[in-house]
Amino acid sequence: MTSLIFITHPEVVIDPAQPVPEWPLNATGRARMERFAEMLADRDVSAVYSSTERKAMDGAAIVAEALGVSYETDEDLGENDRSATGYIAPPEFWDVVREFFGRPHESIRGWERAIDAQTRIVNAIQRILRDDETSDDIVVVSHGGVGCLLTAHLQKVEIGQESRPQHPGGGCFIVIDRDSFVLTQDWRAIEDGFAD
Repeated sequence: MTSLIFITHPEVVIDPAQPVPEWPLNATGRARMERFAEMLADRDVSAVYSSTERKAMDGAAIVAEALGVSYETDEDLGENDRSATGYIAPPEFWDVVREFFGRPHESIRGWERAIDAQTRIVNAIQRILRDDETSDDIVVVSHGGVGCLLTAHLQKVEIGQESRPQHPGGGCFIVIDRDSFVLTQDWRAIEDGFAD
């Protein structure tokens, strides 16, 4: 069985002066991605993809370099469009995120609707699975919100009812069967490794 391994980027440099898509991984995030790349060395990974946001590309570059493959970007793997508000500081940000998942058919403060983001993301993952010509595991480095919306689709539940990554810094992953597009491993943190 070959898999698509979907990972949410870990910790980032939070810089309100920079657009959120340009935030890089911080030292902790980079170290965690390096640990994940070491775990992936035991698997046959033939392709790596990421969103076009800097933090995801940083993670994809770490994995790709460690495994001796290149990586490709796909803007449809990006987080929901939040450009209408820009950076919102916690705890207010988490209130808006709860609204985003709680009212998926509405635009919250001008953000992309959750239902539209989910359609975009699922289509992007299915396109990668269809078009990728390699035959081994695929790694996708993306974002927490993206992963939740994808998981809701895979678990066949309403947006907001899906299982969620539990590590507060991100850096969690799920595993999807490449052929059947079925979830084979629920969320685990990088440090937990792959389920047996």
